[in-house]
Amino acid sequence: MNAQTPNVPLVDLDAYLERTGYAGPLTPTRETLAGLITHHIAAIPFEAIDVLAGKGVDLDPAAVDAKLIAARRGGYCYEQNNLFRRVLLAIGFEAEGLLARVRWMLPLETPTTSRSHMLLRVTIDGVPWLADVGFGSIVPDAPLRMDIIAPQATGHDRFRLVPSEDHLDLEAELDGAWATVYQIDRRRQYEIDYAVANWFTSTNPVSHFRHQLIAARTTPQARYVLRDGRFTVRRPGQPPERRFLDADEIERALAEIFTLPVDPAWRPLIARAAAAAV
Repeated sequence: MNAQTPNVPLVDLDAYLERTGYAGPLTPTRETLAGLITHHIAAIPFEAIDVLAGKGVDLDPAAVDAKLIAARRGGYCYEQNNLFRRVLLAIGFEAEGLLARVRWMLPLETPTTSRSHMLLRVTIDGVPWLADVGFGSIVPDAPLRMDIIAPQATGHDRFRLVPSEDHLDLEAELDGAWATVYQIDRRRQYEIDYAVANWFTSTNPVSHFRHQLIAARTTPQARYVLRDGRFTVRRPGQPPERRFLDADEIERALAEIFTLPVDPAWRPLIARAAAAAV
């Protein structure tokens, strides 16, 4: 099945659905959006190994689809939400990309960060919803209404969207307190904006993706997060499980938990990640 929206590159919808395992309705409703998000973040892991390896990230739709669908790799926000937006448009959703300043796990006094994260605004029957399949460890596992302030529960966490003078803060509840995940610029963005942000994020020496092995995957049962050799599992309603992995364990986790086709060329990166964790 293929569908095309004007000015939006074609996506092989059948191949995407096979990749994610989604077999539900393909009508542009909130329920369909929720189902697509659940399956996407469980099947296509968050990872930026190509950035760590110095290969960069190609945002051409054909390159994104070849990597995330055909090669069964993962990707980071620009790749993930690039693909997801095209899927939504092919189905008939009204979806547009936005940019945000990441604040997750940063001290309050941290200076303003760049607009380095891509997310989506999906409008259904006049209601704007936040959809994001590319934020790793705290990715929203359900659509979030962008027009209300009240907390919204998902399968894993509670979120809320708090408006300010020039942006919209996505916050997550962490140990009973609210922490900012990112600050959303509500203005329309263009492909060149993502190209510039992607280039900065994938090449600048200050980008943490250049220095850390990072992978994340969220299923209905658990959130799995790997940062160098530090492995965390968070199950709904339970305390986090944390442990350190050696190089062989990292390689097995990438293959078995994050479902990645591990390339032997990654071994030096994996060894450095294990050493960094120690």
